[in-house]
Amino acid sequence: MEEGVNKMSLHLDMEVEKTTLIVRLSGELDHHTSDMVRDKIEQELDKGIINNLLVNLENLTFMDSSGLGVMLGRYKKIRLLNGKMYICCVSPSIYKIFELSGMFKILQVYENESEALSSLGVA
Repeated sequence: MEEGVNKMSLHLDMEVEKTTLIVRLSGELDHHTSDMVRDKIEQELDKGIINNLLVNLENLTFMDSSGLGVMLGRYKKIRLLNGKMYICCVSPSIYKIFELSGMFKILQVYENESEALSSLGVA
């Protein structure tokens, strides 16, 4: 299943590998786009086959506090499913936001998608 959704300044691409949902974000994750991202991920999680989430931020150019809220909410949901949530390919500016927010205390970050998938037992 490969899906691309475009809303304003954000492109969301999702793919399922075994029980891992891979979400690739491009553009800006802000108060204009965060509800759409939350809803799309929730739709996949609600199908009951996903228990791990990998968010690839390689092409994310901007994120505000609502974007952090989306990440934290999905983390909590994945934890309820006894799964793991990882992020990868974080640009320096987005990295700083995660660092300042304390998100790295709960989220594992990987250099690239294949390392993260390998750690999740997918690749």
